[in-house]
Amino acid sequence: MRVIMLIDMDYFYVACEELRNKEVGARPTIVGSDPKQGAGRGVVMTCNYAARKFGIHSGMPISMAYRLKPDALYLPLDYEYYESISRRIMGRIEEFADKFEQVSIDEAFIDVSEKIRSYGKAMEYAEEIRRDILESVGIKCSIGIGPNKLIAKMACERSKPNGVMAVGGGEVKSFLLESKIEDLYGIGAKTAERLKKLGYGTVEQLAKADSMVLAENFGAPFGAELKAFASGIDEREVVGNYDIKSISREFTFEKDTKNSQEIKEAIGRLSKEVAKDVEKNQVAFKTITLKLRYFDFSEHLHSRSVKATSSLETVIRTACGLYDDNVEKNKDVRKIGVRVSGLVSYKGQKRFA
Repeated sequence: MRVIMLIDMDYFYVACEELRNKEVGARPTIVGSDPKQGAGRGVVMTCNYAARKFGIHSGMPISMAYRLKPDALYLPLDYEYYESISRRIMGRIEEFADKFEQVSIDEAFIDVSEKIRSYGKAMEYAEEIRRDILESVGIKCSIGIGPNKLIAKMACERSKPNGVMAVGGGEVKSFLLESKIEDLYGIGAKTAERLKKLGYGTVEQLAKADSMVLAENFGAPFGAELKAFASGIDEREVVGNYDIKSISREFTFEKDTKNSQEIKEAIGRLSKEVAKDVEKNQVAFKTITLKLRYFDFSEHLHSRSVKATSSLETVIRTACGLYDDNVEKNKDVRKIGVRVSGLVSYKGQKRFA
């Protein structure tokens, strides 16, 4: 029998801020871009549950959040600080695991099948993990338990905030029947709408779906995965150490602009932030990507391959070159992003030039 847990920190960035800022707590708190009294151009990265009571949520334009709750506490992002807290938490979690897989800054899967032989014991073990993280780091978390990653993830979502939920193998079918189709892994609002138009509006209907219809509409691999997940089938393993796939930063201009000097200065600032993370993670990169979002919200990604390097100068030169070669000069730019990928670790080796 497999026992998989997903451990997810509750409103992580805000929770980190609570550790060092006495103003945060019961007060509605939002981490993200500067709202600039309702004129800000960025988004909400996360918010606490006190803010969510006013309809605020992650990904919402910061200007809308300000209109909903202008007297909330608005805090800027501090990635370096959040990552330092994450490292402490992940170190604690890994001690409890047979297999450990960090999947983001604030969540990790663990396989405890060798330690735990029943879901009752798994609940007790999860509570022990929650207490350990809270007492050692001061952060609350939610934990989902199931026979695979899919069910553990869905149970975790159902347990929030600050709870634990276990779904044993014999409970999977009834658990899925109680779930919305949007709760399945990989199904967002748009995919759910497409499925409903095809006549698959519930998890039960999707589990019985025509495989050919799904393949024709979503491609064979994703179509097969959708049907398997609707049946509670997920063969993915907890795969071990978390490896970052890319490093990126983005910036939204206060006003849409065609000014190439202003845009290139912003590219330079983003490149420096990316290069700092490259050095901290002791990696080199093989691909540089520039994202351009225009005033009409159309978005384009432009990439270029380079010889493996960790050079800041290469990031700036290549990203600016991608801008010169691809920008639509008749359009104002709203947002830009710089990303490096194709990462290669050089830990313990000579740094790439």
